Amino acid sequence: MARTPSSRSPATRTPATGPRTGKVPASGAAAPTSAEPAQPKANPWGPAVQSEGDGRILVGRSFLGRSEAAKAGTSAKDEYLTLRLANRHGLVTGATGTGKTVTLQVLAEGFARAGVPVFAADIKGDLSGVAALGVAKDFLIERAHEVGLTYTPDSFPVIFWDLFGEQGHPIRATVSEMGPLLLARLMGLNDTQEGVLNIVFRLADEQGLPILDLKDLRAMLAEVAQSAATLTAKYGNVSTQSVGAIQRQLLVLENQGADKFFGEPALNIADLMRVDRSGYGTISVLAADKLMGAPRLYACFLLWLLSELFERLPEVGDPDKPKLVFFFDEAHLLFDEAPKALLDKVEQVVRLIRSKGVGVYFVSQNPLDIPESVLAQLGNRVQHALRAFTPRDQKAVKAAAETFRPNPDLDTAQVIMELGKGEALVSMLEGNGVPSMVERTLIRPPSGRIGPLSADERAAVMAGSPVGHIYDAPIDRESAFEMLQKRIEEKAAPQEAAASDGGGFLGGVLDSVLGTGASAGKAPSGTARSGGRASTRMTTTEVVVNQVARTVASGLGRAILRGILGSIRR
Repeated sequence: MARTPSSRSPATRTPATGPRTGKVPASGAAAPTSAEPAQPKANPWGPAVQSEGDGRILVGRSFLGRSEAAKAGTSAKDEYLTLRLANRHGLVTGATGTGKTVTLQVLAEGFARAGVPVFAADIKGDLSGVAALGVAKDFLIERAHEVGLTYTPDSFPVIFWDLFGEQGHPIRATVSEMGPLLLARLMGLNDTQEGVLNIVFRLADEQGLPILDLKDLRAMLAEVAQSAATLTAKYGNVSTQSVGAIQRQLLVLENQGADKFFGEPALNIADLMRVDRSGYGTISVLAADKLMGAPRLYACFLLWLLSELFERLPEVGDPDKPKLVFFFDEAHLLFDEAPKALLDKVEQVVRLIRSKGVGVYFVSQNPLDIPESVLAQLGNRVQHALRAFTPRDQKAVKAAAETFRPNPDLDTAQVIMELGKGEALVSMLEGNGVPSMVERTLIRPPSGRIGPLSADERAAVMAGSPVGHIYDAPIDRESAFEMLQKRIEEKAAPQEAAASDGGGFLGGVLDSVLGTGASAGKAPSGTARSGGRASTRMTTTEVVVNQVARTVASGLGRAILRGILGSIRR
């Protein structure tokens, strides 16, 4: 959506606590008040950059030969990412320090400017600067000039998220939503242990026991261990050793902070697909610096999120622009040691989620980090420099060069090793989805700040967030743990009554169920009836009553499970 310079100038920005949320107020700019409204001020850096054109994102400018040719302006060609082809996915790769994060920021800003919401994992914290107005430094102005632009500072609506709830709003998912496949990978279970975990989920589904957090899962595992003999006859071998191994892995997860991730309120996918009042797509930034200390949790969370989008979003075919774009940084963590069943699922989701209007962009150091079956689905590519110091590095350079459509004017494999910082080999889909010839490209400068926000600036953005009141406070409703506790108490209560009132057990049941007062004339407490010992066996009436109660409770549990945790059964 086109914007006039005055509408984006620092003086007219509303502070983060006002209606325009998710942005850092311009430094030194006073917040407008109702008594003294702010006056529009001309942007000192010229008109807003609209070089993307309709339905395109400007990535940079390519030049035949080395980047020094940019100064002479010879054989220049602008490189664009076409929005209607952006849901064909993409890949950004390159060695450390070559400019991948800046390229990610350029693409995220382009999508947001076009009204497309973005979700991105922020490994180093640098991406948080997109919420703040860019600073016109000399090297940014020079790069903008080299690619034919006038540098124009801008800021973008941002929502900060954090699985640990420290640098952003907490993201939570229920254990039931995660499912046994991803959970088994998260805990590093073997096939036998994964089989037991599947039995746990099956039993919970059948008995209407929602598994929302780790204490629910621990309670279900204890229930399975106690009923191992019965369950073995129905589902196959259930060993207490396997249950114990899963319990130990749960303890490891808790030590890594996973107990903060599992629970409610669970993330609503719609909150990742917001557009602000001025038409900019919201950029959801996941603080992942601490999360990198638990790489399996990071990987399983991202795969769960991708799966949730695939299952929840409707089919839209090929829209004019994506409904949502995901950037998965450190993408190799998604696939390291992943079993084939999981890789097959990821490939299927990546292949089919395109029709849901979702674009997936993997960011990694090496194209070999991505399985070939997934790599084949990634049409839009940006390759920063690679260094060939080892045989594996040389193989990576050759593999990266061979994935591009050849350009007769470039030795792709050689150029990959010569690229400077902020340069990349770029090939985007064009026309009917055909990859363009690879071009050596100067990446355009981002409009937002390059570098992280301060703690105070991040806090100001979070204070004005439209979702803070939804997710900041945890919810602990009745679930498997509480339901199983009630079962134990219900089983213990009759036994306690029988112990304190010998022979009065049946009468107490009839009193409570039929309301007849049948036990009014029974023998005193502790006296055996008819000279016999007090019976603890359940009568036919008790069996019927308990069965009815279990049936009603199970039905209610399944209704809650399927209504609130709709992602489980679709």
